[in-house]
Amino acid sequence: MGGLREVAASFVVPGPAGVAIRDRLRVSEADAAVLAEVGVFLGSLAAGDLAERSRQGPAHDAAGWAVRKRSLTGRSSARWAGSITKATHDQWALARRGQAAHMAWLRGQITSIEARLARPLGAKADKRAGLVRGYGSRGEWHAKSRRLQTLKARLVVVEADWAAGRVRVVRGGKRLANTRHHLHAAGLDEQAWRDRWRAERMFLAADGESGKRFGNETIRVTDTGRLSVKLPAPLAHLANAPHGRYVLDAPVAFRHRGQEWLDRITVNRAVAYRIHHDVVRGRWYVTASWQRAAAPALPLQAALARGVVGVDMNDDHLAAWQLDVHGNPVGEPQRFFYDLTGSSEHRDAQIRHALARLLHHTQRCGASAIAIEDLDFSDGTSREKHGRNKRFRRLISRFPTAQLKARLVSMAAEQDIAVVAVDPAYTSRWGAQHWQKPLTTPTRTISRHDAASIAIGRRALGHPIRRRTTPPHDDQSDRRGHRTVQAQSEARWREGTRPHIPGPRTRSVSPDAERKRATRTSKTVRDARSDQVRVQDSLLLTDQERCTQ
Repeated sequence: MGGLREVAASFVVPGPAGVAIRDRLRVSEADAAVLAEVGVFLGSLAAGDLAERSRQGPAHDAAGWAVRKRSLTGRSSARWAGSITKATHDQWALARRGQAAHMAWLRGQITSIEARLARPLGAKADKRAGLVRGYGSRGEWHAKSRRLQTLKARLVVVEADWAAGRVRVVRGGKRLANTRHHLHAAGLDEQAWRDRWRAERMFLAADGESGKRFGNETIRVTDTGRLSVKLPAPLAHLANAPHGRYVLDAPVAFRHRGQEWLDRITVNRAVAYRIHHDVVRGRWYVTASWQRAAAPALPLQAALARGVVGVDMNDDHLAAWQLDVHGNPVGEPQRFFYDLTGSSEHRDAQIRHALARLLHHTQRCGASAIAIEDLDFSDGTSREKHGRNKRFRRLISRFPTAQLKARLVSMAAEQDIAVVAVDPAYTSRWGAQHWQKPLTTPTRTISRHDAASIAIGRRALGHPIRRRTTPPHDDQSDRRGHRTVQAQSEARWREGTRPHIPGPRTRSVSPDAERKRATRTSKTVRDARSDQVRVQDSLLLTDQERCTQ
């Protein structure tokens, strides 16, 4: 047990703090032309404001923000100026956080490579001594030394940008910008690329304000589904309604969470809107979003009051198994498959479909919580960590850990199902070691992932994962009862296995032993309770039993 790391405590994942819903706008050609002109004009203002915000760097303050807002107010309106400056500041802050994360990643890679370069060729790792393994060949050592210099040069550039407060942001997306140089490979012509580029650089977003009519004065959607946009001052001639507003012919009808949205706008609570043009599909969309009040976290004991469904997340499926409050597996294992190949929209749809089936299974079981591993693959794709195992690194890279957890938390909150995150340490290993073989029957094959789901569920419930083996009895005449039980959660070394005792585990008994034992009188005084031998299935364990020391 001295070599095992400490297992972190399980916790209930807090629910989502915001809501976003989307509806398609079936606009006419006239409406589409007006929206495109307004979006391109405001997008140019947003690009200039981002450049100004980047020049100010860390020295930016409230006074500088007010100067930028006054400058944009004269060219648009006060409300559009507020939306643009806030969006620009958020974009700069996001780029700043990404810059800090990139610096930390570069420093970690440099430290790892330097430690491996200092080791002899072919040297093995020693975790107890804190030594990493050396490189396998002289050629690999030389290639890594060159990569080390490249990473150091990159770190110098990033640190200089960080000190100067300079961020590198591409409005419209870096990937789309690089596609301009590879149009043939992307299957696009220049005009198609320019249409996408213009659509991505548009700005048609406005934050809501509580107390204003229908929660937003800039982009307003009434309770009847009528959408209107406040036009900037230079484009006021496009208005078809009073007060410089343009009303679209296309009605808005939010099908998903529509009642919740309607309840907010009828009491004039803030709702933010964003209008987006999908050039590939030739469609316009409007997205409504708002914040939710922070709900108090559900106690862990209350979330697990009706058992839990342990879930093991894998590259192609979710392995789930229901456990009762005592940690016993109930029913049959369930597997919910998905395909992570193809486009991002296809992968997202596959994940949502698998999670929907998981939530329906949890409701049918009557459980009130789902237990998942608190995975973090931020350093899982490192070449220095997994060496030449490219297949494993690619598997971890494409595994949508953060997206899957975010989707699960959001969808489970709508079904009043709690999500419990557990430490992933040793769940697969101990699950396969202690639960895979005992639960396998001639008609049921248990996989390693099914056994891991049991381990995850038991850890969420507070029960140990590893099962103890039955010790031999002292003798044939005086038995102490069945002792295949688990220790309590507060018992020290409860996860440890029993020490190996040399010698035979059974004793040879002659065929007439029972006849001799029945006619023999014991010379010792026996307790009446010693004749009561408890028989218990080793798999059905309760938290009320104790471990005999």
